[in-house]
Amino acid sequence: MSADPAHRGARGAALRFELLGPVRAWRDGTELDLGFPQQRALLALLLAYEGRPVPAGELLGLLWPGHPPASAPNVVRRYLGALRRLLEPDLPPRAPGRRLLRHPGGHLLEVTPDEVDLLRFRELTRQGIRAAVTGRAETAALRFTDALGEWRGPVAMGIAAAAREHVRFTAVGRELLETARLAADAALLCGRTAQILPALRRATALDPLDEPLHARLILSLAACGLQAEALTAYEDVRRRLAAELGITPGTELAAAHTRVLRQDVGRLTSGPRVDVGRKTPVVRVSRPGTAVDSRGEGGAPGAAPAVPDGTPSTGHTRLPPDIHGFTGRKAELEWLTAARDAVTGTAGAPAAVWIGGMAGVGKTALAVHWAHRAAGHFPDGHLYAALRGSDPARPPAEPEEGLRAMLTALGVPATRMPAGAAALTGLYRTLLAGRRVLVVLDDAAGTEQLRPLLPAAPGCLALVTSRHALPGLIASGARPLRLEPPPADDARAMLARLIGADRAAAEPGAADEILLRSGRLPLALAVAAERAAGHREIPLTDTAAYLREKEGTLDAFTGGATADVRVAFLGSYRLLSPEAARLFRLLPRHGGPGLTPASAAALAGLPVRGARRLLGELAESHLITEHTPGHYTLHRLLGAFAAERARHT
Repeated sequence: MSADPAHRGARGAALRFELLGPVRAWRDGTELDLGFPQQRALLALLLAYEGRPVPAGELLGLLWPGHPPASAPNVVRRYLGALRRLLEPDLPPRAPGRRLLRHPGGHLLEVTPDEVDLLRFRELTRQGIRAAVTGRAETAALRFTDALGEWRGPVAMGIAAAAREHVRFTAVGRELLETARLAADAALLCGRTAQILPALRRATALDPLDEPLHARLILSLAACGLQAEALTAYEDVRRRLAAELGITPGTELAAAHTRVLRQDVGRLTSGPRVDVGRKTPVVRVSRPGTAVDSRGEGGAPGAAPAVPDGTPSTGHTRLPPDIHGFTGRKAELEWLTAARDAVTGTAGAPAAVWIGGMAGVGKTALAVHWAHRAAGHFPDGHLYAALRGSDPARPPAEPEEGLRAMLTALGVPATRMPAGAAALTGLYRTLLAGRRVLVVLDDAAGTEQLRPLLPAAPGCLALVTSRHALPGLIASGARPLRLEPPPADDARAMLARLIGADRAAAEPGAADEILLRSGRLPLALAVAAERAAGHREIPLTDTAAYLREKEGTLDAFTGGATADVRVAFLGSYRLLSPEAARLFRLLPRHGGPGLTPASAAALAGLPVRGARRLLGELAESHLITEHTPGHYTLHRLLGAFAAERARHT
């Protein structure tokens, strides 16, 4: 693949580089002799930095992992000079060049995404994740397969073994394995396992002790009708684990083996099937209303999980309290009930539902309210854990922390808790075996945090809320439900519930302005209603006037007794990459009706491809909304928040 004509005209000859396998380079279609392994290693590290400066000390450490000799800096300069002449042979003597550049932070190699297999791999993986998050498993499987097609062997082959242990190369290797897992999950979900098998075989050969990866290989082999090979693959990894680590297969690998023995493999989960290739299961309902408690999300932060009581007649639960007078979300409640019926009405595997959306949209309120409504269908109990995925004051809960809380709720004393996440997960799933339990996992940070907490017993349902995209969870079969702010009628009903129907009816114009200024965001409505409810003697028009005065800032929606919109938004913003955070701060300057990669690129001075990637990161964090492919909108309060961050930066 050669660079595009514009790039070629600006920088001379078309170049192409490969890092995901042997380190190779081409100029105008002719492969280059990269010279000594040390010179090849320097090129590999420059490529792994994908256009960012490599510090001089890191270049030295790559070639001399111990103590470099006094002549090392001169040797590195000679190698870099040779690479510069190799890439630009017509470069005049002492000219700086347009490719391999000196930089205050070190040296960098100027490349475009189309020129490097690593960058193409990462872009295709991002596209696969986006497809998985929006419920398009077939598209996700194709993108992941294309990404893995760039992979031809161990990363950075052809350089010294010690150099290949550099953290940059090992990190790329982990990326490849993670994409292979995501690809297997998506392929199992949509029936495209044959396409992913070659990459899965390479991945398991690269890491022969990775149990989750081997579990996916075994399921994929069985899904392709290779039952005997799947069982052989299990025996091979079982013997290897015993010989090299002295352990037996963990829960996930053993469960995959059991499913193969039972011939229960057609896809990753055997719950209700959705034809994701034709009809997305992601719900973006704009008509139903919403309701929240005074925090805007419902549910008690840090609340302890409730123990399954095992007494169907009592209906006892220790979920967070239900929201009194919950309003709206009729379509979403019906959708959740249909998902529950599909799970509890069959003997299928456990299922999961992801409820996502921007901060303050009412994810926890919906989950907790529906959990109370559905409690009777899970007679063996209801577990709840707050995972702190977006808590700006505390780090996310570690998986072991969540498992210990769950096991405590299940009646396991501290003295009998096993050591290690694998043993805790095994005990947790053993205790849930044979039960029908609803598990509410609130405010999840990521898929790896969730995996040990997901029930493995048929008939169980995990209800996960998160403002973060969880591609691994969705690619493995979880049904996604994305919330948006409610329409005016339902938001008005919520406001009436919070301040009193008579008061809202007496000043309908002021009520409508409160809805407008708050962007109908439930958390913001809760703060505004708290202000109005605390001063019943003050007309509602004064509250509306105060919101009008503070337009363009979040001052009117902060400092409440139990809710703060600015703090809630900070929980999402603080997890952005620096580049995405910068673009987010620039978005209020966009004056057009809609945001596209081209307009974002012009706004931020970026290539369109780079702007598209950053917009994807913002959308996955629910700081912007992609209503149609490639077209984004910014909620008015998030726009105010972005403007505030720009002023403070």
